Amino acid sequence: MVTSIIFDIDGTILDTEQIVLKSLQKVLKYELNKEFQLHELRFALGIPGKETLKKLNISNIEEVHPKWSKAELDFLHEVTVFEEIEEVIKELSLRKLKLGIVTSKTKNDLKDGFEPFGLNDYFGHIICACDTVKHKPNPDPLVACLEKLDVPNDSAIYIGDSIYDMQCAKSAGVKFALALWGSKTTEGFEKADFVLNKPMDILNLV
Repeated sequence: MVTSIIFDIDGTILDTEQIVLKSLQKVLKYELNKEFQLHELRFALGIPGKETLKKLNISNIEEVHPKWSKAELDFLHEVTVFEEIEEVIKELSLRKLKLGIVTSKTKNDLKDGFEPFGLNDYFGHIICACDTVKHKPNPDPLVACLEKLDVPNDSAIYIGDSIYDMQCAKSAGVKFALALWGSKTTEGFEKADFVLNKPMDILNLV
């Protein structure tokens, strides 16, 4: 029996693809004096920011990472809640499910880019990048959320849009549902327990 639904944010609740890519593009142009095309940076979607910078061979990650977060503020007006998501979250709340969030965002990212949408109160607990030493795809963030919600892993479903989300869920012994509206592909997600074509499909899980 499913008693808990845990969400990723980027690409699952919020359509943040452009803000992530454009702000990274802007910072890299300044830091490396190199112009990246947006499609070249798509690998950054769904993984922690510092991991992205590491893959780009940025040497001063601790300096560049906050600059990237600050650059995102210039594009906040482009962020939207995916259609149907707010309605689905409200319905899940009415059904008395325990709702949580596990995200790679920092606390400041949440304050600037998530809280203004007014969805926080629907979630029993939110785990962000600051809350655990290890991050997705490591299971620790999801395990921490399960502990805070006081639910066993076999009664929870984690909804996300990236390979890291799926690996995190599998390592934590939690079923994974692919948010196809964010991932836009099922390639590489053969081990997903559920494929959700649209947010309303979430209601069929419970």
